[in-house]
Amino acid sequence: MTKIQKAACIGGGVIGGAWAARFVLAGIDTAMYDPHPEAERIIGEVMANAERAYSLLTAAPLPPKGKLTFYKTVEEAVAGADWIQESVPERIELKRNVITQIDACADPMALIGSSTSGIMPTELQRDMKHPERMFVAHPYNPVYLLPLAELVGGEKTAPETLEDAKAKLAPIGMKGVILKKEIEAFVGDRLLEAVWREGLWLIKDDICDTETLDDVIRYSFGMRWAQMGMFETYRIAGGEAGMRHFIAQFGPCLSWPWTKLMDVVDLTDELVDKIASQSDAQSGAYGFRELERIRDENLVGIMQTLKGSNGGQGWGSGKLLAEFEAHLWKNAPKPEAADPSQPIRLLDVKVQPSWVDYNGHMTEFRYTQCFADSADALLRLIGVDMAYVEAGHSYYTVENHVRLLAETKLGEALYTKAQILPSDGKKLHTFLWLYRAADDSLVATCEHLMLHVSSSESKSVPPLPEVMEKLQPLIDAHATLPKPEAAGRSVGQRK
Repeated sequence: MTKIQKAACIGGGVIGGAWAARFVLAGIDTAMYDPHPEAERIIGEVMANAERAYSLLTAAPLPPKGKLTFYKTVEEAVAGADWIQESVPERIELKRNVITQIDACADPMALIGSSTSGIMPTELQRDMKHPERMFVAHPYNPVYLLPLAELVGGEKTAPETLEDAKAKLAPIGMKGVILKKEIEAFVGDRLLEAVWREGLWLIKDDICDTETLDDVIRYSFGMRWAQMGMFETYRIAGGEAGMRHFIAQFGPCLSWPWTKLMDVVDLTDELVDKIASQSDAQSGAYGFRELERIRDENLVGIMQTLKGSNGGQGWGSGKLLAEFEAHLWKNAPKPEAADPSQPIRLLDVKVQPSWVDYNGHMTEFRYTQCFADSADALLRLIGVDMAYVEAGHSYYTVENHVRLLAETKLGEALYTKAQILPSDGKKLHTFLWLYRAADDSLVATCEHLMLHVSSSESKSVPPLPEVMEKLQPLIDAHATLPKPEAAGRSVGQRK
């Protein structure tokens, strides 16, 4: 994949700060320019939320964090950057002036993206010397979690610039979609604006309050849109006859007086007060950062659920998350046992929102998942990676025994250690411990047995020599360790 070598963020508000977090957590050194006197504090809080969200989002190893550096001028910030993201306030003259300033001092080959929500790129690139490398990269909040960026070129944007931008977004877990033509507000904001305008009329006319309107969205079509979007959802609504039947059945409704989309509501002081007071009643009990964290946890849960759908292939943003994790694993440093003569630390993870039950505790099968992920980490340690599996060899779990010893709660950090019990390679017998990181207390154990198999022959066979070269020294070293107290214990046995 084409990688961003160094990023620069010009403007560090809600969007610019989140762009910086996305870059930094992808291992990219990032320069920041924002004249706000509290820019470092604000962006630091955004970064903290982003790191928290990523710790819940994936157990895949993130690259070492990039360095975030604040500069006092645009010229200093863009020096050496190959991706420059402008995120200053949405005023055309301000944005145009900043982009022209970036253009004058940046590397001529650097990509320049604008986070504008609606201004056409042709307007922004008007005064540039190198307009061919400027485009709109319109993200969605929070940028560090929501993976989409609308890529929109202006009249002078080179087509290869958009393709290059799309390729550079993939390694940081984002999906760039290239619009065929530029248009004010692009695609996403046009759809959002239509729903927003209609929503304002419903509040003004006292059809409902803000909480009811939000409930209608989040308990119905909002859930469908999260995974299939609009047209794919309506295709299903058409039944076996598909989209043609749906349009034939519901198309005539478009001419009915169901919408005020072309009439703009007058935002009088009275209406603004009504909306604000209803919004305060709806969610004013939560602080701003608390709402952000709740939003992030919910988004993480949705994306993880979608990652496991479609037979494990993923769907929508979940498929993109699975592809991002595959990229992270492929590029992660090869694991090594710190001290082969001692139990091996394999997995560091936090209890994620989708892992807890109605009691607020981690569910039974997530304990098992921690041990399964630890087994995968051990296999990577001895060279059983995706390339090995794709070549037709793997280890299959044939038996395990999990003991649940203590409760764990949302957000708690956990880690595992493993000891290899007497094994011959064809059989890999291990004992694993799951600990709470805060106090190193034991929360669960697992005795685990795997057999090496040939997928093409559908039978158990010895592992290839290159795997045994890494596995045998661990078997030999762990042979001197005392047998774990609970190894060989049957269900219900205490001593």
